[in-house]
Amino acid sequence: MPAHAAPPDKLPLLRPLAVAALAVACLWVVLPRANVRAAASEEEVRALWVTRASLTTPAAIDALVASARASGFNTLLVQVRGRGDAYYADGLEPRADALAAQPPDFDPLQRVLDQARPRGLRVHAWVNVNLVASSGELPSSRNHVIYRHPDWLMVPRSLAYHLARVGSRNPEFLGRLTRWTRSNDRVEGLFLSPVHPEAASYTVAVVENLVRRYPVDGVHFDYIRYPGPEFDYSLGALRAFHADVSPELSPAERARFDARSIADLTALTDLYPERWAGFRRSRLNALLLRLRTVVKAQRPEAVISAAVFPDPDTAARERFQDWRFWAEQRWVDVICPMAYTSDVLTFAAQIARAREVVGPQRVWAGIGAYRLSPGRTIENIHAARRAGAHGIVLFSYDSLVQPPRGADTLATIGRAAFAP
Repeated sequence: MPAHAAPPDKLPLLRPLAVAALAVACLWVVLPRANVRAAASEEEVRALWVTRASLTTPAAIDALVASARASGFNTLLVQVRGRGDAYYADGLEPRADALAAQPPDFDPLQRVLDQARPRGLRVHAWVNVNLVASSGELPSSRNHVIYRHPDWLMVPRSLAYHLARVGSRNPEFLGRLTRWTRSNDRVEGLFLSPVHPEAASYTVAVVENLVRRYPVDGVHFDYIRYPGPEFDYSLGALRAFHADVSPELSPAERARFDARSIADLTALTDLYPERWAGFRRSRLNALLLRLRTVVKAQRPEAVISAAVFPDPDTAARERFQDWRFWAEQRWVDVICPMAYTSDVLTFAAQIARAREVVGPQRVWAGIGAYRLSPGRTIENIHAARRAGAHGIVLFSYDSLVQPPRGADTLATIGRAAFAP
């Protein structure tokens, strides 16, 4: 999520549905009544996305827990890996720059657990998977993954030729990629590529280390996607695709597409566009499966959730985020559509669609409260319930308690939406 039109950690896909009103009117046809009753029979998840900005001091964490509890929420999705960094102790990645003023023994995640658990709040570790740096402000630690392994970063097609010639160990590589990202509002920052086996293993190791040491109730995966269809044209990813498709090429084609030539490698992706899209999608799928495996090995009861773009076809086509397939395979326990539209009919249609797509799997409706009035937020909560959602997640706690919002905004929503 970028820091302009939308807050930095949730960039929704705002594509109003032309048939939104009809979809809402037909909701009880699209969604079987049994599914709605089943969702209603479970305890409703009332969650908040809590960005890392609220984890920088003990006082901020204590206020967060007290406010969430008093307002009727029961679950916190706490952003402990924001940009390839750690808001917890002794992780495999550098301690977050925002914690520099705090003593070394300050552990934000442990503080949340210590404060929230006695008050009946569940705590999920929110992990940004592929997004590892904001282009506007690069991390200070030279031990950060973008400095140690720039070759693992996703590259847009428009930079493929230049960066392949420069080489990833040349400082110009990271500089040029960062400048390009800053000039493109649609791209939130620098992303690790799931196509690179070493990069995928690194991400899996980070998550395994986290869940092994902290008794979290769940792990919430965000930014488990590509920035767009023009990624990943890094040299390593293109060579991996060449190796994948090479056995099926004719001798003439094999001679034509030289793995040493960036021009030949990109030409190969043009020759097999569907195979190229499927290849990138499959590598992301493989990463998710590995992440699920390590989480469940350490915490079998932990709930695995994923923040996704609300339209499954667009998500799979443009971000290679095939969450329909994830739900079918039971690789995630909960789908969280980021339905951040300000139109309640479109919102209801998106949640109803998600419920239809995932079938028996759970859906937590992601609500863009940062861009809605308290009244509209409450309206969307009620609409999510009517659509059969098993819970709601508001983005974000921070936006609801900081100016220009009033200090009682969160409590106002809680009183109206969660009253008996």
